[in-house]
Amino acid sequence: MSSGTHGVPSAVMEALTIAPGQRDSLRLETLPDPEPDPGELLVAGVAVGLCGTDREIAEGRHGSAPEGRDRFVIGHESLGQVLRCPADTGFRPGDLVVGVVRRPDPVPCGACAHGRFDMCRNGRYTERGIKELDGFAATRWTVEADFAVRLDPALAGVGVLLEPTSVAAKAWEQVEHVQARSWADPRAVLVTGAGPVGLLAALLGAQRGLEVHVLDRVTEGIKPALVRRLGGHYHSDGIDEVMRKVRPDVVIEATGAAAVALGAMAEIGPYGVLCLTGLSPVGRTLEVDAGHLNRTMVMDNAVVVGSVNANRAHYVRAAAALAAADHVWLEQLITRRVPLTDFSSGFASRPGDVKTVLEIGHTDEVPRFPLR
Repeated sequence: MSSGTHGVPSAVMEALTIAPGQRDSLRLETLPDPEPDPGELLVAGVAVGLCGTDREIAEGRHGSAPEGRDRFVIGHESLGQVLRCPADTGFRPGDLVVGVVRRPDPVPCGACAHGRFDMCRNGRYTERGIKELDGFAATRWTVEADFAVRLDPALAGVGVLLEPTSVAAKAWEQVEHVQARSWADPRAVLVTGAGPVGLLAALLGAQRGLEVHVLDRVTEGIKPALVRRLGGHYHSDGIDEVMRKVRPDVVIEATGAAAVALGAMAEIGPYGVLCLTGLSPVGRTLEVDAGHLNRTMVMDNAVVVGSVNANRAHYVRAAAALAAADHVWLEQLITRRVPLTDFSSGFASRPGDVKTVLEIGHTDEVPRFPLR
């Protein structure tokens, strides 16, 4: 099999596949190379990022294969380099690209019909590497030109962060839509959770000139250091105490911990916006003062809004944010790089992990920066 990113694609590819619903069914397979349809790019895989969704799929708790198949290719946080492309797409061989994850439903609903498939109303959307479509954990993949986003070549080492950055970009868009109801002059943002989405949301807050605060249970290691390098403030106290101390105008919740989300909701200030991006486990109960929550939301004109996934416009904004960021900081956010052949190690969480990446191929020049 040819390994060059600009060469003629080989007849077979390696892909990481899974049988959805079956725990520990991940395996590296040799499959026929994909053949692009008209209007599609043929891409050499460079890397895929791993997140909680991938681990849920690996545990058999999430994910669905295309109709008529019992296995599919996993991986939705992509990075690749174009091998072949139609001349009228605006792409060229050698371009660094990321594939958008979600596709609109076939009906389509009104939101999907207007390009806002991240807001699908009927749930019939599909998603690369998650729901009824093959993903990107392969040495070759195809993507429709309309669902591909070009990256600055300088992002070759960190472009795999684009998908989680797009999630953060959409969250900020939702916050700013709410703030546009009236005059707004936000001063501070509190991000709860120092995982990849949380840290990238903090980065976008810093790029907006806000005072950045991040809350996480971890007290040592790379997470506090990454926040400080943004010029931010790191907290590990309880949510109630931090909310009262910081008095943030914006809270982006990225832990999925129900107690944290409700604590932020109870303490949100006047005209505050709480954006929920983390998914809480179901079946757990908490005792809350519903009357206090109601009075807080009404008397303070406060808003709680949920945000999930992203459309192409969010990817484009995220690409611009990454290009403008400190690339050393971005590289340090990727705490572990694992070869595709050692995928089982990548799916095993380790203390101190922030973002784990499966490395598939290489680009002509990939910068590397050491952790500091």
